[in-house]
Amino acid sequence: MALIFFLIVLSVLVLIHEAGHYVAARIFKVKADEFGYGFPPRAIGFVRDGGRWKKVGRGDRREYQNTIWSLNWLPLGGFVRIKGEQADGQNDADSFHMQPVWKRMVILAAGVAMNWLLAFVLFVIVFTIGTKVELDGLPAGAVIRDSAVRITQVLPGSSAEKAGLQIDDAILRVAGAPIQTYAQARDLIAAQGEAPYAIQVERDGNTIEQTVQSTYEAQLGRVALGVGIADVGLVSFPFLTSLKVSATATYGYTKAIILTFYDILKKIFTRHEITEQIAGPVGVAVITGQMAKLGIVPLLQFSAILSINLAVINFLPIPALDGGRFLFLAIEKLRRRSMNRALEAAIHNIAFMLLIILILFVTISDVSKYSSDIIGGLRGLVGM
Repeated sequence: MALIFFLIVLSVLVLIHEAGHYVAARIFKVKADEFGYGFPPRAIGFVRDGGRWKKVGRGDRREYQNTIWSLNWLPLGGFVRIKGEQADGQNDADSFHMQPVWKRMVILAAGVAMNWLLAFVLFVIVFTIGTKVELDGLPAGAVIRDSAVRITQVLPGSSAEKAGLQIDDAILRVAGAPIQTYAQARDLIAAQGEAPYAIQVERDGNTIEQTVQSTYEAQLGRVALGVGIADVGLVSFPFLTSLKVSATATYGYTKAIILTFYDILKKIFTRHEITEQIAGPVGVAVITGQMAKLGIVPLLQFSAILSINLAVINFLPIPALDGGRFLFLAIEKLRRRSMNRALEAAIHNIAFMLLIILILFVTISDVSKYSSDIIGGLRGLVGM
């Protein structure tokens, strides 16, 4: 099921992205030769030809006056093939390269703009329905339900992890005392020092009690149980308020993702290492499955964050990505003359090969990291 949810989410995100390129191109009277779901080889396609819909086969490479709408055999998102982006028809009036630089910039930027718009819309749905968030600093108008003191983080290797405490556990009692607020739980845990004590939590409707003992945590530099806790509730907003909250969330996640990618790229180019923060297709598929198990709202929220990730990645100034092509157009604008198309194409192709190699390395890391999840998913597929 994780694979199915992953393909659905990926398809929506990529098709929305490509739809942005397509709509912008058509607004500027630039022809789109083909809009496809999945990646070639083509399974089947249809085109409006001579006033009638015509079937387009796999081997049909003819140029039609209208856009070919196709289904392709590799169900990983989709693509739009805009006239003139490759070698064919570059000098025709309706080709991409014959447009002014600013129009080409808009066509390139439209894809990531649609991903940001999709993220915003998904956040609006999430915040209107209601989602679990920390209750500190909520804007006016928030409707709070099912509030509790919950575990929001468990440090790897900590006493909390060894005791089996998990993220989203609701803390009911600490050392026999009932818990009402985050501050009360924090103070009671700190008061126990390094002595063993009982902690009672609620998980999936079941009450669980564990004996825990705070120890010195080197990563914190102090004695601690190794959990992050907060007052958490199911929070929703009136529709108009959710628009503002969603805009803030989209901006906040965008800023955080940009800073994260800066840190990742810095480590790759200065230390030549791939950090644990990177997840490839396998990792994203596993996480998507985990979010789907939590329900539709967590899946929508994760999809919104993933859409922002896709937007940020695509607009990085790296050749072969939209951001790299945008950078070449900016250089062309400053130089006031076109770039050498053969040289630009070669640079994009080399960068694309390097990106594929990076994805392969990340995928190998993902397979090792999520091996148990992958095996479990395969067993589920074959009915074991």
